[in-house]
Amino acid sequence: MFFALSPAQSCLSDCNSELVTTYEAIRDAAPEVEAALTKHALSHSDTYFYTVRAQTEPGNNIAVAARFLYLNRTCWNGLYRVNQKGIFNVPRGTKDRVLLDTDDFAGAAARLLHTKIRCEDFEYALGRVTERDFAFVDPPYTTAHNLNGFIKYNDRIFTWSDQLRLRTAVAAAASRGANILITNANHSSLRELYDGLGTQITLSRPSVISGSASGRGATTELAIAIGYIPENPLEGHLECAPGSTDGSSACPP
Repeated sequence: MFFALSPAQSCLSDCNSELVTTYEAIRDAAPEVEAALTKHALSHSDTYFYTVRAQTEPGNNIAVAARFLYLNRTCWNGLYRVNQKGIFNVPRGTKDRVLLDTDDFAGAAARLLHTKIRCEDFEYALGRVTERDFAFVDPPYTTAHNLNGFIKYNDRIFTWSDQLRLRTAVAAAASRGANILITNANHSSLRELYDGLGTQITLSRPSVISGSASGRGATTELAIAIGYIPENPLEGHLECAPGSTDGSSACPP
């Protein structure tokens, strides 16, 4: 979303310290990150992958960023998952491309140059959002009954209580006049949680994460636009939210 919009002023926030370090390293030392990633590409093999994965102290920010990108590009389905000790544990995938034709480290660095990058809980990030700001919120897809399988991908599991806490933080930011777009699981518990707050949009997309072929195919996600009604809801299905506090209770024609 950030790279698509390229805002003049922005803040990127996440609680994944390795992701945040990667953005900071690309911003501050893009050529060095690319060079370190090239070394991984030249050494890449099954044995090398597991050797790099087993590292617990990869080194400085450049090494952390190169390792993060290398593992992400060569692990199973590009999945990021760590155990409760914070150790990355995704197995080797089928892809061998470490350097991509679409890589543009210099361009990414230029876009990140004037961006504030923070490692923090979402409450702190949303707490700074104010009138006329746009916030894109993409939390882990935890549901009320934990039935959708998206609950074990980080060392501090994002629970349903965190979803409740997020809803409160989002509502507070909306009350200050912010425009907000949230993506989440298309599950009844989440539709009910955000009922009355914004416009709900059901989006279709292919699912490629499942370990079995039978688990892959078309699926849906939930998007919630608060403070505004999207002009183009990505060919999704708009669901009106009567009584929305932000005035977006009517679907567009």
